[in-house]
Amino acid sequence: MRFFTGVGVVLLVGAAGAGGLWYAWGRDLPSVSDLDVLEFSGQTRVYDRNNALIGTLTPSLSSSGGVNRDLIKLSQISPWLQDAVVTSEDRRFYKHNGVDFIGIARGLIKGVLKNDLEGGSSITQQVVKNTLLAELNSARTAERKFKEAVLAYQLERSFDKKQILNAYLNVIYWGDGGRSDIVGAETAARAYFRKGASELNLAESVYLATIIPAPNRRYKSFQAFRPLMKDLLGRMVEDARITQAQADAAWRTPIYPAGWRIGWNADGSLRSAVLENPARLQSNLNDAEAARGGNRYQYHAYLQAVEKELTPIIGRKALYGGGKIYTGMDLQAQQSAERASLRADLPDGATLGIALVSPKNGEVLALVGQKLTADRPSDWNNATQARRQVGSSIKPLLYTLALATGWKQSDTVLDAPIRGDYQPKNYDGRWTGRYVTMRYSLDHSLNLTTVRTAQAVGIKAFEAKLRELGLTPPPTAGLSLSIGTLEASPLQLAAAYASFANGGLYYAPTLVRRVQDTRDKVLYTRPAPVAKRVWDAQTAWLGLDMLRGVVNDLEAPQGGLAVRARIPGVQVGGKTGTTNEIKDLWFAGVTPTVAGAVWVGKQEGGPLPTWAYSGEIPTPIWQAAVSGALAGKPSATFAEPGGITYRVVRQVKMAFLDSTADAEPVARDGEESSSVGGGFFSRRSRQTAPARQTEAQPQSVEQPKEPDVIVEPEPVQEVAPVDPVPEAVPEEALPEPVSEPVPSEPVPDGTVTPQPTPAEPTQPEPLPSQPEPVQPQPAPTQPVQPQTVPAQPIPTQPTPEPVQPTDPTATGTVTETPSQPEPLPTENPEPLPDDSFNDLPADSGVVNEIAPSGE
Repeated sequence: MRFFTGVGVVLLVGAAGAGGLWYAWGRDLPSVSDLDVLEFSGQTRVYDRNNALIGTLTPSLSSSGGVNRDLIKLSQISPWLQDAVVTSEDRRFYKHNGVDFIGIARGLIKGVLKNDLEGGSSITQQVVKNTLLAELNSARTAERKFKEAVLAYQLERSFDKKQILNAYLNVIYWGDGGRSDIVGAETAARAYFRKGASELNLAESVYLATIIPAPNRRYKSFQAFRPLMKDLLGRMVEDARITQAQADAAWRTPIYPAGWRIGWNADGSLRSAVLENPARLQSNLNDAEAARGGNRYQYHAYLQAVEKELTPIIGRKALYGGGKIYTGMDLQAQQSAERASLRADLPDGATLGIALVSPKNGEVLALVGQKLTADRPSDWNNATQARRQVGSSIKPLLYTLALATGWKQSDTVLDAPIRGDYQPKNYDGRWTGRYVTMRYSLDHSLNLTTVRTAQAVGIKAFEAKLRELGLTPPPTAGLSLSIGTLEASPLQLAAAYASFANGGLYYAPTLVRRVQDTRDKVLYTRPAPVAKRVWDAQTAWLGLDMLRGVVNDLEAPQGGLAVRARIPGVQVGGKTGTTNEIKDLWFAGVTPTVAGAVWVGKQEGGPLPTWAYSGEIPTPIWQAAVSGALAGKPSATFAEPGGITYRVVRQVKMAFLDSTADAEPVARDGEESSSVGGGFFSRRSRQTAPARQTEAQPQSVEQPKEPDVIVEPEPVQEVAPVDPVPEAVPEEALPEPVSEPVPSEPVPDGTVTPQPTPAEPTQPEPLPSQPEPVQPQPAPTQPVQPQTVPAQPIPTQPTPEPVQPTDPTATGTVTETPSQPEPLPTENPEPLPDDSFNDLPADSGVVNEIAPSGE
């Protein structure tokens, strides 16, 4: 009786456990019916926003990140290859119901007794893993194994064994071809043997089946893995798939995988085997592609993104069942972006991603996922899939948040080292010890002033704003977030920047407008784009004015970072970005009708050459893509809101709110605010500075203690003030200044960065008539650790920034480009133009706006 009671308990516990697993992992499984894509022939046509045909969607299956778009029927695959693969990968394939429990047990016993771990996944499970569960990235987890088993059982009930084997042979990964993965039997046959899958003989089939478990390693070691072919032939004889005579003949048949020079003996043994040219794999793929006709992969990245957007909405069966898809692509913009990619001059080993969007409604105008060549593009789409640190291209978002809290472009922030464990640096490790304007700080991409701004505004507030803009800040970034530890794709950054061009609205990017089936029945219509207000219109304009300053305030010899983004006759604003060790180069920018971002870096990560600059590599790519997209289209200007006026501060024309245009600039150091809090200072607060030294000794700048601090090489070039500094600062309140500004980013060869012209000593500028008192703070109980920079003469007392000569061509000045001042805005600002990028009839005159959380 106790025995039966124990058995019952075990059964109940097992049932409860299975139910728990199903509740946790089994409720939202994908549909196995999606794997019937092999029945479709790729007749779904895709059109751009002007109803121009841009291509057809080809059914695809994925494996190890690669995509096979050359799906073939089982009858088009050599029977030798079918039998070799079944014997090699799943000998009980025709006997089990999806999960081979006997095979799993045999593999476990073999692993325990012979220390030879053998995979236990059936062919059915591998089909599920590489298609329906591809997002789990083949992780060896209990969740994946559970889902794999359930879906394998469902797959066996929905499809017969031939259909499952056909899917497997179309999806299996067969190695790295160079620029593209070798996925599927047809691609493998072309890459390794320059023939179709139906033409493979037994020896070639056995070779391809033998390398499946580790194709890249086994391909490069022909002699080491040659005995596995003999072993597989023997097992095929045991399984009665071939005769012994056929096995012996196949062993003696000479084969020549691509790139190998092999000498054979008559008995099937090797005289020699040398891998001479591994690149032959990619060459064979290129030849096969050319034989099919060119341009099969034109607009590849955009069409790929359309598939990813629509699959969860309408399913793969509807997606590839024929019909028509209408997208937001602008064909002219897409072709321009692809030309820019083809012509891009990149460092060796680098690739890129380009995304262009419409500020009006978030529609994606163009996508380029790789550095394009004449060959088939990679299946990895950097424009949408990559997540790379954005460097200083994040700074305009922080500065605009500061403007939203009442700051002005003319307000100043201290350019000096920061107290505490976190010790960021300007790119060259130098600092001026002066208060510089926000405008100057962004123009020169100073890190120290940016981090102090983040301290004052509050990192939590900044993180919340980034989330409103569709970005995902890392949870533990802290102050380093302000100088670029955020990771994003070019499409995400382009959508965030678009809010500067449309008056402060964020639109989630979309690609597809409408889908119709073969009978023109509408299967899907995109809802009218819904805008989320992330900036008020005036704040967005102030941020845009600063972005335009980055492009136009400085010429190249003065250290202008974004000069090469200028487009004649077009209003442009934008920002460069560079990450630690020059791993990532960015430019993100806006025009009235196009916002976009370009990333350049190595696909596998790693540093670029030291001569690579964000202003020299991604910026002209962005300019080429956007200028081509706008060519021949009606001219447009940014729509300026009311309540904006302009003042010239330190010889730079800046935008202000009417209510604050004539207010005194406010100096801030940010140090008394928590790194996670908010708050700012209306006047300079007395601060404890690094201890002054009695002799002119260099001061050290500690290395950052947080890993992967993002610093962008941007030049530091001080600008002389014209307006009065709000309040003099006691001598002990300032850290030791560098005697003259030094460029933060090395200027490319051939350019000269001017240094400030020495000026005669001047009297300090007058204080405000009623200065606010500064409350003295007690001296610190512990002495502050001295900090050093390269030796510079130390002045005996802090002096105000010298007054710059009025001549705008004087060395070190910041002048507006073009040299002629822009006219002040009229009383009736021009509305946002309805250009040809904004032609969606359903959206005409409609703005559906929702407030962000917390507003």
